[in-house]
Amino acid sequence: MRARTAVACSVADQGVAALTNILVLVAAARLSTVADFARFSAVYLVFTVLLGASGAYTGQPLVLRRGGDEATRGACRSAVVFTVCASAALGVPLAAVCLALPGDTARALAMLGLVLPVVLGQDALRYAFSTLQRPHLALAGDLLRLACVLGALSTQQYGAGPARLIAVWGLSALPALLLSAALLHRATAGTPLLLRPMTRRGHLGQRFVVEFGVGNATSQLSVLGLGSVANPLLVGALRGATTLFGPLNVLFTSATSFGPPLLGRIGDERRRVRATAVLGGVLACTAALWATALALLPGRVGRELLGDTWPAAAALLPATGSQYAAMAVGTCGLLALRMLDPRTTLGIQVAFSLTAVAFMAAGYAVAGVTGAAWGLCLGSLCKATATWTRVVRLRRKRPEAARTVSADALPSAP
Repeated sequence: MRARTAVACSVADQGVAALTNILVLVAAARLSTVADFARFSAVYLVFTVLLGASGAYTGQPLVLRRGGDEATRGACRSAVVFTVCASAALGVPLAAVCLALPGDTARALAMLGLVLPVVLGQDALRYAFSTLQRPHLALAGDLLRLACVLGALSTQQYGAGPARLIAVWGLSALPALLLSAALLHRATAGTPLLLRPMTRRGHLGQRFVVEFGVGNATSQLSVLGLGSVANPLLVGALRGATTLFGPLNVLFTSATSFGPPLLGRIGDERRRVRATAVLGGVLACTAALWATALALLPGRVGRELLGDTWPAAAALLPATGSQYAAMAVGTCGLLALRMLDPRTTLGIQVAFSLTAVAFMAAGYAVAGVTGAAWGLCLGSLCKATATWTRVVRLRRKRPEAARTVSADALPSAP
């Protein structure tokens, strides 16, 4: 497949996957009472965390591989099987425990446990197709999933409980899972199935899961903590502002998770790093343009989006827009480090996630909610600077012969 076609298919696939998640929440909101939608949202948040952790453990190390040799094809097959088995090992006990507990939320969690192998397995197949440089197959599976989930939810009546909606949503991914599994089997038939290397100490996924936890949990918990001890309005204002930048979050996640196979098409390391820097600039400009568009929205339109939270969120748009521009540069810096040496990113993630929290608290002490937003922006800027400084140092230290994408990032079998 030509590079332009591969990029177009990959971008389209990320858009379809993001659209599916958005429409699921919209459909659930329209089918549920306020209380039931709150329960559904809580369970869906649990799924989102598990989805991110699963992608970090199996998907992100997988996409660092290059080439379509037998080892890479076998790694794709092994990653998908491992994901299905691990999600079943987690989901079945979760369902068993929650079925014994009272309440609608417990029943919804039980349903999530039962459908977990289906939804996580289907997502793992997307990483496999990306690694094999066949994003059109991932796109086909995600389009089928979108059609099935919308069709299934459209048959439900208003007042459907959260457990029923979770079950319908999860089982609707089964056709896409079966189609994608058949396509993957055709592409990887005869390759060895190696699950043990994915559980050994030193597997890259273990580091990436910690990065995921630190990068996502630290900022969210710090905002909640500062809101509980200082000003509760801080939580709503910051969450409202970041919600407006949701499409950019999708772009950043896609760049980290699915960028390496596309950039791996560039043979020379210097050109790969340069292309990653250009991508960071493009994403930063996109963030600036998005922030400008949001700032120019009439107040009436803003209130349609965020209700009474709009005035507080709108006041933070300059700081949040600047933060997302810095995040774009930092995300692409981490992407470059993943391709140069994936074991160098954990320290940066931990150190500068804590730095951002410190800046947020200091900013709040100086200038209230606005100061907290600018503190987060400063933290993201420092992280971006650190990542690209590390990229430059790695490029200078490594001899030309050793400059290759970490294709063998996963530990090899004995």
